[in-house]
Amino acid sequence: MQTVIGVRFKQAGKIYYFGVGSMEIAQGDDVIVETSRGMEFGHVALGPREVEDSEVTLPLKAVERKATDEDRARVADNRAKEKEAFRICEEKIAARELEMKLVSVEYTFDVSKIIFYFTADGRIDFRELVKDLAAVFRTRIELRQIGVRDEAKMLGGIGCCGRPLCCATFLGDFVPVSIRMAKEQNLSLNPTKISGICGRLMCCLKYENDVYCERRREQSALRKAQAPHPGGRVATMEGDGKVISINAQRRSATILLDDSRTVVASWEDIVEQEEDLSDVAALAAIAMLQNEENGEEQRPRRRGGRGERKERPQRGDGENRKKGSRAESEGAPKRRGERPDKGGKPRRERDGKGGNKHASHDRPPRREDNRGRSRKNFAETRDGDHEGRPPREE
Repeated sequence: MQTVIGVRFKQAGKIYYFGVGSMEIAQGDDVIVETSRGMEFGHVALGPREVEDSEVTLPLKAVERKATDEDRARVADNRAKEKEAFRICEEKIAARELEMKLVSVEYTFDVSKIIFYFTADGRIDFRELVKDLAAVFRTRIELRQIGVRDEAKMLGGIGCCGRPLCCATFLGDFVPVSIRMAKEQNLSLNPTKISGICGRLMCCLKYENDVYCERRREQSALRKAQAPHPGGRVATMEGDGKVISINAQRRSATILLDDSRTVVASWEDIVEQEEDLSDVAALAAIAMLQNEENGEEQRPRRRGGRGERKERPQRGDGENRKKGSRAESEGAPKRRGERPDKGGKPRRERDGKGGNKHASHDRPPRREDNRGRSRKNFAETRDGDHEGRPPREE
């Protein structure tokens, strides 16, 4: 365990731990401590307290002494010199035509170093500028490039809420902020509404993000047990109905009641009903009977208004191979080439050799075309035309 105090060197800067030693130091005192930049003037932000060794950087440096009135006067004198150094540095930047913007100048307590803070879009070659400044101030010069968030922290200003910037008043360090935090809090994703004067996402998006995340986890746990199923039957204070939609964030459901009214109720005011399987089976049976009746009514009738369709005789039944009423008539031929006689039997008979023997040859002979003729007959045809014209002379 270490007895330490927290010292802050700027209004909204980080807090660094220093050992107390044998001195009696209280919160609000001004002290002089040794840092990596030399002797610095700081303000005690945290009083003496016991902390674990893992929370401090060893070896722990101790406080040199309490600040006096002379030390405070020296700090005020350094603030006046910073304004003059700012003006001189801007003149040198304009003379060198460097694309950089000077933001702030800081003197160390013992004036052993002057730090110039600037912003730029890319890397700047300021080696010649450092030589010019060192020739003027005769001390160590450091040029440090910073980002837009650090620039807003140093300059300060008024935020969109009407209050001073958080980073310039109490924020010790910047925390990562993402667009997902705005989505979880159901905020507008318009960049002009969720961005600060620095052009980045506002730091205050992080303040309530943990609460929203914890609330979302609780809702997820409750949603599994209490969320009604879409399309299910539920009972509400207004009556029974069917769930149409669910709003998970508001924990509410839109219900279509049996009397055709639509209501919105919270999950706590909804009781799910179990459907009676016997009623469901009865409704299914009724629907099936109605479909069968509708099918019989809409079944098309046969053309001509004849009765039921007769069964088609099987092959090989002999005399029963007649189709419908048309085949039963006496004068109607059954097949091509078969003509019934007075006795009702066809004249077509089979001879012993398996050939067909016709009683009458009323059919005209089949015309032959050129496709069926041989090459020899086709050559003979070339000598004379089909219509009896004389042969062609060569």
